[in-house]
Amino acid sequence: MNKNQFIDTLAARFEGNRKAAAHALDAVIDTITREVVKGEKVAITGFGSWEKKIREARWVRNPATGDKMKAKKKAVPKFTAGAELKKFVSGEKKLGKLTLVGGAKPAPAKKAAPAKASAPAKKAPAKKAPAKKAPAKKAPAKKAPAKKAPAKKAPAKKAPAKKAPAKKAPAKKAPAKKAPAKKA
Repeated sequence: MNKNQFIDTLAARFEGNRKAAAHALDAVIDTITREVVKGEKVAITGFGSWEKKIREARWVRNPATGDKMKAKKKAVPKFTAGAELKKFVSGEKKLGKLTLVGGAKPAPAKKAAPAKASAPAKKAPAKKAPAKKAPAKKAPAKKAPAKKAPAKKAPAKKAPAKKAPAKKAPAKKAPAKKAPAKKA
């Protein structure tokens, strides 16, 4: 379930008011985030708790190269599930019926929201029996020029793709037409 689906489900408890549900969710997330950043522990009895945990500096190993490297000290968020949530998830305890405000009926589950009315609806691809495939051939990787001294390899990270700004073609100006001069 993503955030939009969560808001749709939550809207049923706000008498179908999606805007109020989104505002409530954003307020809860923002409040929890701000308190954890300050170093406070946020605990919701039965559900769980969030806190800021300091991860000390340590030696780690790059799995791609096997090189040892130093990881810096940093703060990370930590969530611990509460006893009630653990019981519900394990099946030890059953969830009760959903009660809504004002006797509203729960909204039917939506498969996907249409993007636009003018766009044609996409159909799910038909399922086919699995076929045996030949192994895919990979293109040969480009090798960097050889260096005399071995260099330490950086951790394998992909840099986010940068998009170049779109260039606009210069606007063509039509020749200016002169208005006929008025005679006095």
